[in-house]
Amino acid sequence: MTTDAVVLDAVRTPRGKGSPRGALYPFTPLTLVRGLLDALVARGVAPAAVDDLVLGIASQLDGQGGNLARTAALVAGWGDGVPGATLNRFCASGLDAVNLAAARIRAGDAALIVAGGVEQVSRVPLFADRGPLWTDPDVRRAAGSIHMGVAADLIATLEGFDRAALDAYAAATRARARAAHADRRAARTLVPVRDATGAIALDHDELLGAAPTDAELAALPPAFADLGAGGDDALALARHPALTAIRHVHTRGSSPSLADAAALVVVGDRAAADRLGLRPRARIVATATCAGDPVVMLTAGQDAITRVLARAGLRPADLDVVEYAEAFAASCLRLARDLELGPDRLNPGGGTIAAGHAFGATGAILLGNLVDELDRRGARWGVAAVSGAAGLGVATLVERLPG
Repeated sequence: MTTDAVVLDAVRTPRGKGSPRGALYPFTPLTLVRGLLDALVARGVAPAAVDDLVLGIASQLDGQGGNLARTAALVAGWGDGVPGATLNRFCASGLDAVNLAAARIRAGDAALIVAGGVEQVSRVPLFADRGPLWTDPDVRRAAGSIHMGVAADLIATLEGFDRAALDAYAAATRARARAAHADRRAARTLVPVRDATGAIALDHDELLGAAPTDAELAALPPAFADLGAGGDDALALARHPALTAIRHVHTRGSSPSLADAAALVVVGDRAAADRLGLRPRARIVATATCAGDPVVMLTAGQDAITRVLARAGLRPADLDVVEYAEAFAASCLRLARDLELGPDRLNPGGGTIAAGHAFGATGAILLGNLVDELDRRGARWGVAAVSGAAGLGVATLVERLPG
């Protein structure tokens, strides 16, 4: 007999600009996670009841190395009994951490797990781990490893999306993000980051204030043409010989901005919820992890959505809300077209193009957004999904529980 895995709470930091000029640069990844652990205790999560802490981190070195989950549990004063583990599913790491927690709850292996992720790109940049997938030419050729931006341009070429369509999507998601910020839709989930004196260092998604105007968006140059000319186009075309060239149509404006952030989701069974006096907010109905073409790369999150819907016996039309990591505008246009998702259902509060992408934290942020939006609407079904490097995809289907 399986046990329901339910979402009891979700918290996140604001997303800071992923550069040394960003508001969260003075903090460490450990500090960001610890602040969220303290917030969960204040909300009624008893550390002694937590069976594990699982963090998704895409670059596990320096300040993000050394099993940061176990370290965070210890320095937060959660006692000796919370094991802690980190995992790497690239950009889908945070959502995969939540799915792993849900699987353990359903199997009866645990009653309460805190799961999510952290990434501080300003301190540990993309590709800082210098893995062979990024740096070894032979491995790159064998695995079809190209830059994610070139993969996005490949999708746009394959699907026939032009520059105007990409810019229009980018402008629309920014408009939705600004509206959601004005409505304070993240108020329940967002935990301000404070400095050592207790003063607020950041209480909103920092990148929202840097949105280009439509004219500025149209004037931006292609962002990934040089990478393509440097060899990535040749790697991609070798895997897709029907194409003669890749059209480089994504700009910085239609690409996800890099961000610093942490996010945590509390997943448990109903008995644990009763013991702690926490209301189950949503039931995790189905999860999926899949892999596809490592060159196209950024469509596997869509494949994972299709898989979780099939497992639950649902159709795309049944979904009230879809929170999809905006791994460049082209993948979002493809998803919207194939699943017939309008802006009222797809990233209704904006996405990572507008607010920033914090790799390991993004999936857990999306799941928190999803549960908040379902509550706001009084709606039933929702999916969070992320595409990651090398053709990885993860999705989580939830059912809102009325309370």
